Amino acid sequence: MRSSLALIAALGVAVALSACSTGPAPEAAPGASSEAVTVTGDFGSEPKVEFPTPLTPGETQCEVLQEGEGEPIAEGQLVEVAYVAYDGGTGEKLGGGGFGDSGGQLLVRGGSDSIPAMDKGLSCASEGSRVVFVAADYDASGAGEPTPGADPKNGVVFVLDVLRAFPTKAEGAPQLTRDGFPAVVLAPDGRPGITVPKADPPADATDTTAVETLKGGNGPVVKDGDTVVVQFTAVNWDDNQVISQLSTWEQGAPARVGATSDAKTAMQMGLPVGLTTALIGQQVGSQLGLIIPAGEAYGEQGAGNGVIAPNATLFFVVDILGVL
Repeated sequence: MRSSLALIAALGVAVALSACSTGPAPEAAPGASSEAVTVTGDFGSEPKVEFPTPLTPGETQCEVLQEGEGEPIAEGQLVEVAYVAYDGGTGEKLGGGGFGDSGGQLLVRGGSDSIPAMDKGLSCASEGSRVVFVAADYDASGAGEPTPGADPKNGVVFVLDVLRAFPTKAEGAPQLTRDGFPAVVLAPDGRPGITVPKADPPADATDTTAVETLKGGNGPVVKDGDTVVVQFTAVNWDDNQVISQLSTWEQGAPARVGATSDAKTAMQMGLPVGLTTALIGQQVGSQLGLIIPAGEAYGEQGAGNGVIAPNATLFFVVDILGVL
């Protein structure tokens, strides 16, 4: 299914989504093109889609066919979707997938590979929504605005089901931590501010990772080998500086991480084995504080062209958002 999305992008008609819900500030609205599309079938199953051709909307239009639950999808939020896409000029099916048992496509609103129409639609979609949208050519191609004086070209018709929406931050209950542990203060969006003590790491973090639960979740337990959706930020223990390459908050989207105690596998992901091991046995919704010694981080060689010094101890704050 990912290859189908890549093909659509290669054709210059990348994914678009737009919806009209009761959420705040939807960025698209119904129109003649979206209202001309007829969709039949159950949520989660590939629908039958019919529409007159050509559809050439001057701006991206949408209809909500099934209302979802919860808040509209937030900037940076990860969602799992199933979709089908058609050429608005010819009616030809362009691609799709994720329906039934095949597994949904993972998308991030405002992610590095998102395009304007997708962000417009996700601003008013929520988990459980089915939406039909007809993307204007400039939104579908990623231009983001029409060329002055140009006639609208064929749109792209999508029907998209939001199968799952992952939270953007850990939502477990706050827990007390021991004296001398780094202090963590959270912004309203969940981004952590970290203050490392002006002292050596505790003795129990000399050889193995020291784990503290900052928030206790009550979701599913992470098993060895699971793929876990997480937010995390790391700082150097010695200077308390955020390592932007090890911060999903800085990168603008959650990460998918394998829960594993195998150091080689962890390093292939570019992450310390102290982090990937600490995920095993934790519950979704938890937030962890991890003091990771060099032996379970980047060792004698360091990393990032000097960003992480040789033999550096790191401190991570990790939010466990879900299991795929």
